[in-house]
Amino acid sequence: MTYALKVNGVARSVDVDEDTPLLWVLRDELGLTGTKFGCGVAMCGACTVHMDGQPLRSCSIPVSAVSGEITTIEAVEGPEAKAVQAAWIARDVPQCGYCQSGQVMSAVALLRENPKPDDHAIDLAMNGNLCRCATYVRIRAAIHDAAKALEA
Repeated sequence: MTYALKVNGVARSVDVDEDTPLLWVLRDELGLTGTKFGCGVAMCGACTVHMDGQPLRSCSIPVSAVSGEITTIEAVEGPEAKAVQAAWIARDVPQCGYCQSGQVMSAVALLRENPKPDDHAIDLAMNGNLCRCATYVRIRAAIHDAAKALEA
């Protein structure tokens, strides 16, 4: 079946089965490989993208259920994205880097909704974004740094 999607601001058309997960449409059909496969059951967050600005685990939503504009790590932009990316670099957050696209997408969504999150808000927003390298302390610090940068 053919599905019309808006991905990263571009109208796209894909011919896939209705139950094909959005993750595989992005990676295999559209060549957007920044979004990673981690667990396949929406538990690790590596596949996080935005649908109409809200974080979404793309491995667990079938393409037939997509109802809004999708933004992937390749096109996330704006002041929150720039602040998060700069803080990630300054805090040397990534180690292996595999989970980072999902971490960044969740952090950007958090700061768009709550520009001054406390530790509890960060922990809630980032819950379900797993990092095998356990850089959680640096991730939280980087989100605080990004929030401060947005105040300036």
